[in-house]
Amino acid sequence: MKNWQRIVIVLAHVVLICLSLMASALLRFDFHLPQEESYILTRGLWIALIVKSAVFRLSRMDRGGWRFAGVADMVKVFYGNVLGSACFAAVTLMLIGARFPRAIYVVDFILCFLLTAGLRFAVRIHHENATRGQRQPGVKNAVIYGAGPEAATLVREIQANRSLNYRIAGLLDDDAEKIGTAVHGITVIGRGREVAQILQRFAARGRAIDEIIIALHEASGRKMQEALANCRAAGAAVKTIPSMSELLAGKVLSSQIRDVSVNDLLGREPVQLDSTLIQETIRGKTVLVTGAAGSIGSEICRQVAAYQPKCIVGLERAESDLYRLELEMKDRAPEVPFVPQIADIRDRSSVEHVLQKYAVDSIFHAAAYKHVPMMEAHVVEAIENNVFGTQSVVEAAYRCGVSSFLMISSDKAVNPTNVMGATKRVAELIVSSMPQRQSRHLVPPTKFVSVRFGNVLGSNGSVVPLFKQQIAAGGPVTVTHPDIRRYFMTIPEAVELVLQASTMGHGSEIFVLDMGEPVKIVDLARNMIRLSGHEPDSEIEIRYTGLRPGEKLFEELIVEGENILPTFHQKIKIFRNTNLDRNEIERGLTRLAECIVRRDELGAVRELAYLVPEYTPDPAWRNRLKSGIAIAS
Repeated sequence: MKNWQRIVIVLAHVVLICLSLMASALLRFDFHLPQEESYILTRGLWIALIVKSAVFRLSRMDRGGWRFAGVADMVKVFYGNVLGSACFAAVTLMLIGARFPRAIYVVDFILCFLLTAGLRFAVRIHHENATRGQRQPGVKNAVIYGAGPEAATLVREIQANRSLNYRIAGLLDDDAEKIGTAVHGITVIGRGREVAQILQRFAARGRAIDEIIIALHEASGRKMQEALANCRAAGAAVKTIPSMSELLAGKVLSSQIRDVSVNDLLGREPVQLDSTLIQETIRGKTVLVTGAAGSIGSEICRQVAAYQPKCIVGLERAESDLYRLELEMKDRAPEVPFVPQIADIRDRSSVEHVLQKYAVDSIFHAAAYKHVPMMEAHVVEAIENNVFGTQSVVEAAYRCGVSSFLMISSDKAVNPTNVMGATKRVAELIVSSMPQRQSRHLVPPTKFVSVRFGNVLGSNGSVVPLFKQQIAAGGPVTVTHPDIRRYFMTIPEAVELVLQASTMGHGSEIFVLDMGEPVKIVDLARNMIRLSGHEPDSEIEIRYTGLRPGEKLFEELIVEGENILPTFHQKIKIFRNTNLDRNEIERGLTRLAECIVRRDELGAVRELAYLVPEYTPDPAWRNRLKSGIAIAS
């Protein structure tokens, strides 16, 4: 088909070149060609056909689909005609000389450009009109919320793509100066806040609007929430499209028209990465990810694969989840070897065996227990996994000469009020207090760092999947407290910054990611209810259940006494620990291990409080600790 299309285009160019030159000659001689000029004009016509056809071919004007013609095609046609006319004039002057009328050169260029460009746009207009006539009976009347670059791209694609069953009735934009203007023939009919009245007017005319498609240019979370509220007030279904940054990353616009998601309401600026530094750190290296099948671990595997590592080793004890990740990685990045390894991070010999077998260069330690209320009831398991599991991997990395070790920490490690947060803080202390190996050792030094961030949207066990289940069941949606707030990031955003942080520092640092402003959980719940097509409180109840054991209203990101240091990335800061006594930490860990062997939960909580002085146990634990001390005395 491509060959046939190219032949048709070449023949069309031949016809247009002939028409252009003949019309130019007629205009030059007032439509009365002198007999003595016919021979010269015939020779000029043959020269024009040969020269211009060759130039058009070299300029690739015979390529591309005319039904999608746009400004870029017009520019190509213009330059092709400039070069073609210049070459035609040069060859004609050499072969015919000054006898050929000079005025024809100018008129021929103008006419040939208008004809070649006009034919392309005529084909596009015909195709779009024919496409509109071929819409299926189930066509959706839609209004686009936005009149910027994304909206313009969407309008053009809907007009050109016959597989999309949309009819655009108009555009909305909050910029009053745009009202009355048109984008690809579609008029901006009003502002976003007027959407309810505008849809009522369409309904009164018998042209009810089925959907509103939000196409805002890099909208902030607040702007997206405002647009969603306006659309929900109108009672129509709401969808959105990816941002321009997502489109530039390769996503197709029309196929990405989708329901508004909670990620859109977060509305973060795209993360700007120094990809060169990350590539230098990962390319050609063997990377091991612990907890590889978890939400963060699996995303680390996906993003690391893009930087051409020698191999990715996924260490995980959940067999089924690891198998699913292996299948995904083989499909997503078949050129990067992915090696699944079933092992428990608490088994130091197994971890060392994997590190030595695959000559691991870098470790991303994402394995951890993270559910706050569950860890309050399983203290021994939390400490075994989060503290001694981390110690096992850290010491194995040190002995095996791994070049870099990065641990995923949590904002719950800051002034912890729960066992999970306290164990993550102890894990940070273990990582930060590792000694720096001197250069006289044959084994190269290991850089140990931690990265601390808050909740990630959609991760396993996070509040978003829970809210989705509760909304699907008709409610109630349970929120622990009306004032509870949390920091949120998307999983890809968090991992991008983790990879960037892995290129920084010299060791013993704790990196903290800028998570923006904390989000009220009740606001998140209300927005998710609205996204599902319901109204909070009236259609779906929001029920407050009270703070759970170990939970606090606000999470923090730094501990008092840590030094705040900037980095070259505006969303990453360094918090350097002060006065870390490795021997004291090891003595505390020894006592903690003895409690674990005895399965002495009360003693373990006491040792956590010793290792982490800022730890304030839950009231239930505090009461038990007071009782235990009284009995001992």
